[in-house]
Amino acid sequence: MEADSAASRSAHGHWPHRGTNQTGMRAYNERLVLSLLRSRGSLAKMDIARITGLSAQTVSVIMRQLEADGLLLRGEPQRGKVGQPSIPMSLAPEGVFFFGLKIGRRSADLALIDFLGRIRHMLSLPYPYPMPAETLAFATRAIDETTARMNREQAARIAGLGVAMPFQLWNWPGSLGAPEGALEAWRETDVVAALGQCLPFPVYLHNDATAACGAELVFGGAQTGRDFVYFYVGSFIGGGVVLGDALYSGRTGNAGAIGSMLVPDGEGGVRQLIEVASLDALARRLEAAGAEPEFLWQSPDRWPGGHEPIVEAWIARAARAIAAAAVSAAAVIDFETAVIDGWIPAPVRTRLVEATQRAIGALDTAGLEPPRAMAGSVGPHARALGAASLPLSERFSIGRGFG
Repeated sequence: MEADSAASRSAHGHWPHRGTNQTGMRAYNERLVLSLLRSRGSLAKMDIARITGLSAQTVSVIMRQLEADGLLLRGEPQRGKVGQPSIPMSLAPEGVFFFGLKIGRRSADLALIDFLGRIRHMLSLPYPYPMPAETLAFATRAIDETTARMNREQAARIAGLGVAMPFQLWNWPGSLGAPEGALEAWRETDVVAALGQCLPFPVYLHNDATAACGAELVFGGAQTGRDFVYFYVGSFIGGGVVLGDALYSGRTGNAGAIGSMLVPDGEGGVRQLIEVASLDALARRLEAAGAEPEFLWQSPDRWPGGHEPIVEAWIARAARAIAAAAVSAAAVIDFETAVIDGWIPAPVRTRLVEATQRAIGALDTAGLEPPRAMAGSVGPHARALGAASLPLSERFSIGRGFG
């Protein structure tokens, strides 16, 4: 993460949150300081006081406590021309750990991340389609296995589990290749309760694409601006909405359900974005050409050669559809950027972003300031990272995160 990323993301180049020196606000101020250090990387106490508006005494008290709690690390003293040397403070990587569980349409991933958002360990379970019993059994088994690899102090610093999954999975049997009625068990499954009763830490739940958007918000280094619409290209395509440096979840927690937006399908008709710009759409093209699409789900880092014409045709069609969705979204909310990420290799993502920007430029945007298409900075595992950022945002951050 760039040292001045928070400043560039705020409306006027300044940290948009202020502390308070009133009594009884210590927990808020601690979260504020931790969020500032997450964005800036490393700061001395006087810089923190200046940026947050807190008194030097208040900052000193907060920093001493956070350091005593193992959440901060001291850097090397920096000597200036006059006065005492300043000591930069930064987040301690092993200050807190978080689990993130992504329940996807083709696989489940369990990730352990540290306080800096770095993945320390990951386990995966592939399947033809997700079923509750097998998926939750994998989650508890993977958590036990991962915890066993940690020492006692590390294990004691696990702060929670976040779960990212598509809402209403039972509505998608055909799209997932599941037999009719096979996914009905999800309708009666309370994931938070089922996992919470066998884990010693809290469990949080969010829509998978919205969680991926949250990962970009919390851990991303891209200059997204304070308001952006987010697209995650997976088996299906989903998204999220960020307003004023915070994830906007909406009334039901499903804001940013951009996969349901109607867009031109490239054949003179109109379809939902999910039918045009998802990897499932690419898989159908590959199958129609007699190619095996399984590589799409196996590795997001590199796709084998030999399919370039099909991939290029999909990129062109998906880019036009994403551009239409991004401009339509900007007509409602004046988004600065349209961020695109997904379970796709970085070179493919780059080509998709460039094609989307060209497609935005070709649309009639009279009366609008069209958003700028840009690549996300988290990558294929954004959903698992976003899941893990749920307990982080709930307990240790303010501003850029889940509201």
